[in-house]
Amino acid sequence: MTPQELQARVLFRDGSILVIDKPAGLAVHAGPSTAESLERYLPALRLGIREVPRLVHRLDRDTSGCLVLARHARGASKLGRLFSSAAVKKTYWAIVQGTPPLPEGAIDRPLRKITRKEGWRVAPDPAGRRAVTRYRALGSSDGLTWLELSPETGRTHQLRVHCAAEGFPVLGDPVYGCDPEPRVPLHLHARSVTIPLGGERGAITVTAEPPGHMIAALSACGYGSAPTQRTGRALL
Repeated sequence: MTPQELQARVLFRDGSILVIDKPAGLAVHAGPSTAESLERYLPALRLGIREVPRLVHRLDRDTSGCLVLARHARGASKLGRLFSSAAVKKTYWAIVQGTPPLPEGAIDRPLRKITRKEGWRVAPDPAGRRAVTRYRALGSSDGLTWLELSPETGRTHQLRVHCAAEGFPVLGDPVYGCDPEPRVPLHLHARSVTIPLGGERGAITVTAEPPGHMIAALSACGYGSAPTQRTGRALL
């Protein structure tokens, strides 16, 4: 990715906040097996401000969509408090394999991170940390369901583990899905984020369009014709 390509993915900016449309496949943080990450490109998002933007939350490497950045230290402190208090509302779109038992509901399963020699993963555990996800079915087709997911907590891999534990794993999930070597990328997208700014400004809602690899499955499930497809408004 070039700096210009990343700048073109800015969905919203003001004096203290940036929201970008993170592409699927780009890790947020560098790691032992992920030298290429968004952190490398953050200087390209200064956009006239001396400080380099700071990450205040994360998305999985293969999840696309709305990612919020702070443009300076003061903004990072404020956004950190908003995220930790669950004041920031996030909405995801997923294509899952199977159908939930009800068209909408809540998944309440505590989660725990399990570390082994071969690596780590997250699993439901009654003794784990509280994790709640609300879901709503927006459409279905040929064994697939288009879900709107609204996490009330922000645990690692929460949406993927919750969907899999309930019997409808996210399409293309190589860790928690039905196929350890899926033929398609992960079909999970951070569709919108709502940030309360306080004072007279109220709240902003920023929306990211779904990535190309999800369009076929979304369209089969009614995307483009269903009145429920919009969950927010993009601010440019």
